Amino acid sequence: MAQAESETREVHVAVGVIVRQGRVLIASRPDHVHQGGLLEFPGGKVEPDETVQAALVREIAEETGLNIPESSLRPVIGIRHDYGDKRVFLDVWRTDQAQGEAHGREGQPIEWVRPESLRDEDFPAANRPIIRALQLPCLLAITGGFSSDDTAGQLLSKALVNLSEQDHSALVVLRVPALDTESYASLAEAALGMCEGAGVGLVVHGSPAAFDDAPDAAGLHLPWREAQKLEARPVPDGVWLGVSCHNAREIDHALAIGADYVTLGPVKPTETHPGAPVLGWAGFRDLVANAPIPVFGLGGLQPEDLDEAQQAGAQGIAGIRYWWPQG
Repeated sequence: MAQAESETREVHVAVGVIVRQGRVLIASRPDHVHQGGLLEFPGGKVEPDETVQAALVREIAEETGLNIPESSLRPVIGIRHDYGDKRVFLDVWRTDQAQGEAHGREGQPIEWVRPESLRDEDFPAANRPIIRALQLPCLLAITGGFSSDDTAGQLLSKALVNLSEQDHSALVVLRVPALDTESYASLAEAALGMCEGAGVGLVVHGSPAAFDDAPDAAGLHLPWREAQKLEARPVPDGVWLGVSCHNAREIDHALAIGADYVTLGPVKPTETHPGAPVLGWAGFRDLVANAPIPVFGLGGLQPEDLDEAQQAGAQGIAGIRYWWPQG
């Protein structure tokens, strides 16, 4: 019995995402270890009575020679994964304040790479949500109301100017539920060009048909009413798939259909739904802690809430009012 228990015990692993000048530090796993030959982010097992931050400082110094101030570490994501022969909990933290020059102190090759160049197949499966988190922005900018087709382009143009003034990267989600399929496809075609010119990606919103009509979009965001109908991923790998979620059950379904990220809320009260139940930061934090996928907080949030959202383990925030022209 003791042997069986030891075989299924979860291993707590501290993982460091070390960022410097837009690149992240990765290493090659030795051939003789579990998942050997694949790439990894630096880190290692958290010892008994050791905090994850202390483990990261120790492991990164031992592996790379870099010194990491504990106070600079910020949570990224927590991932539980069962490889069959091993169960792990990857406790992932990020810093951009590593001190010193990195070198493979254990003989392992290391290099600084741009996040967009990371490929799933080069990493152990449990690492793939980390790649998603590194490649996603911290803001999802959701479009607000359009008063008419004639003003749609003007509103989006003005909103993109507002977005460019935010000191953050973003994806634009084209949410216009009142439009019929043909009108939405026409607007999406125009919006793709405008977003490309502004240097941001456009994610279409609605049923899988919305992406079929706009295959050059950066991805598809499914409202829950559409996501709950699906049993498999409706878009190709290599484009974003997001799902609007409100509880743990919906997050589990989003994972089952291959979502790359979810939005979760409402975190705070909103003007559009006064009196509606909200998660609050405590409820949001609890759900994020058990979500092995990047999560954007939604509902009553502004860019000034970004730090609190990320401290709660979120990828970032999603919303309308912080960027969409009002009135």
